[in-house]
Amino acid sequence: MKIINSSISLQTKGFCDVKDITEEISDLVKKYGVKNGHVLIFVAGSTGGLTTIEYEPNLIKDFKEIIEKIIPSSKSYHHDSTWGDGNGFSHLRASLIGSSLVVPISEGKLLLGTWQQIVFIDFDNRPRRREIKVQISGE
Repeated sequence: MKIINSSISLQTKGFCDVKDITEEISDLVKKYGVKNGHVLIFVAGSTGGLTTIEYEPNLIKDFKEIIEKIIPSSKSYHHDSTWGDGNGFSHLRASLIGSSLVVPISEGKLLLGTWQQIVFIDFDNRPRRREIKVQISGE
């Protein structure tokens, strides 16, 4: 079994910027020739999240609206007084969604549903350069 470590770099706008990274992940699996195994995708940071969703404009809009209802960006959070950066909501949103995702690989392809894409969401309150860590394991 081989284990490959790689990464994907993204420029984001912050404020719930949703980026479809499915193609980049699939390209890495092909590049390294893994036929069967899994890929671990991880964001090193506490204001970004990874999940799957149907990457479609109205569903992305719905996602942003529900996140805003659950953890409003306009509310003051205790974390804001720690660093004064006003991004307490970003940390809470990221912890709710999670920082990693594992997708199985079979016959060289990601085992995703027909309408399922891998997305990175930048919850921070400013644009950021993000590095997504990718670890591919398999044969």
